[in-house]
Amino acid sequence: MAIDIVVPNLGESITEATVATWLKKPGDAVAADETLLELETDKATLEIPSPAAGVLTEIVVQEGEDVEIGALLGRIEAAAAADPPARAAATPANAGLDPAAVPRSGPGGQVTLEDLQSVFLSGEEEPGAATASRAPEEAAPSKADGRGEERVRMSRLRRTIAARLKEAQNTAAILTTFNEVDMSGVIELRKRYRDVFEKKYGVRLGFMSFFVKAAVGALREMPQVNARLEDDAIVFQHYYDIGMAVSTESGLKVPIIRNADRKSFAEIEAEIVELAEKARDGNLSLEEMEGGTFSITNGGVFGSLLSTPILNPPQSAILGLHKIEERPVAVDGAVQVRPMMYLAMSYDHRLIDGRESVTFVVKIKELIEDPERLMLDV
Repeated sequence: MAIDIVVPNLGESITEATVATWLKKPGDAVAADETLLELETDKATLEIPSPAAGVLTEIVVQEGEDVEIGALLGRIEAAAAADPPARAAATPANAGLDPAAVPRSGPGGQVTLEDLQSVFLSGEEEPGAATASRAPEEAAPSKADGRGEERVRMSRLRRTIAARLKEAQNTAAILTTFNEVDMSGVIELRKRYRDVFEKKYGVRLGFMSFFVKAAVGALREMPQVNARLEDDAIVFQHYYDIGMAVSTESGLKVPIIRNADRKSFAEIEAEIVELAEKARDGNLSLEEMEGGTFSITNGGVFGSLLSTPILNPPQSAILGLHKIEERPVAVDGAVQVRPMMYLAMSYDHRLIDGRESVTFVVKIKELIEDPERLMLDV
C-alpha cells in the first residue's frame, strides 16, 4: 500500500519550508519513524519521520525546493504485514512493478520488505529513479585562470535572517551607545569560586551569567528597554526572557533563556550550554527560539574589539559584548593595567531615548564592576 509523505504542521506562523536534505533515496528500506528528510524553516531544521515501515518509492520534491504545509514530498510502499495470506497478492503495482517479478518469501507467500528491496536494488525495476534526491546542480567553477565562481542557493534560514535584518534597518530608528567595563571584579570572583561552583553544580561559571543577571537588573530599572512597539502602542513586558545569540554553520540563532530573573547563576549557565549545543547541532525547537524581550550577543569570542549590533525585532534593544583586553586606565589618579571590555547597546530610538539607553548601559557597567551586588540582588 502506498503512503504519502506530506509536510506536517510546522508551528504557529510558519506556512512553508525548504527541503534541506533527503536522508534516503528511492529503493531504500525504511523503518517506521525513521528520519527520511530534513526540512528547513525560517527558525529551525526539522526531521520528517517515515509514516510506516516499507520502501521509499518516490521523491516528489527535490533538495532546495520550497514547499507549503500539506504538500506531497514523496511516497512509501508499506511493507506487507505478517497476517492473513490473502493480503499477499497486494503487490505494489502503483510503484510501477510487475507483480510477477516480485518474490514472495514471507509466510503464506507474502511479499516482505526484503522482497521489495531486492527488486529495487537489483536494477530490474527502478521506479522513481528519475526523481532521485539531488541538490540543485550548480555550474562548476572554471579553473582555467584561477578566477572561477560558484553560485550557491541561500538557505531558508539565511534568507530569513537577511530579510529580518533589513526589515529592522528599514523600520526601526537604530542608534548605538557605547561604554567600557572593568572586568577585574568578575574575573577575580570567578577565579575564587570556579572550582567549588563547578563541583557543586556540574557546570562552569562563565561570564555570560553575570551579564544576563546584570541585564535583568538594568531592565528592572529601565522598563522601557524591555518593552516593544506594537502598531501605535507600547507593550511593557513584565517578564525577562533573554535571547542569547549563537553563531552556527547555518547562520545566527537566538535561543531564549525564559524567566531569567527567577534563575540562579548555575541554572543560567547550564541553560546557556544546553541551548548553545542544541543550536550548533541543529536541534533547537521552535519554542526555544520564539519570543524574547532583550538579547545579548558576544562578538568577543571571535576577537571583536568593538561593533554595533543590530536589533532582533520585535525587541527594542540588544547588548553587544566584546573582547576582554588589558589596557591602561586611570584608577584613583594612577594609571593601572586592567582587563577592559567595550559594551555597545543598539536600541530603537522610536521607543528608547538617549538618556534611557545611556543610563541602562551605565547600570550594566556598575553591576559588572561590583559583582557581589549581582550575587546579593541589590
